[in-house]
Amino acid sequence: MKKKDIRILLVDDEKDILEIVGYNLAQEGYQISTASNGKEAIIKAKKELPQLIILDVMMPEMDGIEACENIRKIPELQDTIITFLTARSEDYSQVAGFDAGADDYIAKPIKPKVLVSKVKALLRRLKSDTKPNSTLTVGNIEINREEYKIINNGKEIVLPRKEFELFYLLATKPGKVFTREEILDKVWGNEVVVGGRTIDVHIRKLREKIGDDFFKTIKGVGYKIEF
Repeated sequence: MKKKDIRILLVDDEKDILEIVGYNLAQEGYQISTASNGKEAIIKAKKELPQLIILDVMMPEMDGIEACENIRKIPELQDTIITFLTARSEDYSQVAGFDAGADDYIAKPIKPKVLVSKVKALLRRLKSDTKPNSTLTVGNIEINREEYKIINNGKEIVLPRKEFELFYLLATKPGKVFTREEILDKVWGNEVVVGGRTIDVHIRKLREKIGDDFFKTIKGVGYKIEF
């Protein structure tokens, strides 16, 4: 996908942040739109269907966590990449963001050039959308990598992009012992820095959504994660 076709939605209640970030990303050739709170973000996201949403956490009317949860319920936005841009660096806020369905987390303040680099790294994930992949079956679970779909006993399970990619990685490597560094590199990419509890949060969310039976199955055929 060419830069001119990529839509990025910036959401922040600070006008200076919107102007600075928006200007630097627009200079790269991306289509940029903005919103100043969570409610406005949901409306614009539905209308514009952006490929990437950069979302602040602390905002009036509706904060970023709630906005992210609502955006993830919109079928047309399931594949949209969502990253939080916030001054809150506490571990609990990162966990809350991932629980809400975010793909990544960028802390303020950040230099414009570094931000642009991180955005490029995030958008590289879009390339996988054009690569054909066959459907993988593990037990009663069908995984369609091309369409980002999971069918468990005939029921479709919707996962945020990062949860899906982690799930797919585990399902395609029987007998593989993964280190934490390998998972971060294969699922998040070595250009994106995420918190130390990121994998733990995603594994817990997968257990809640998929069920322990899947993890018992992959454990039985040699799947392991080494921490």
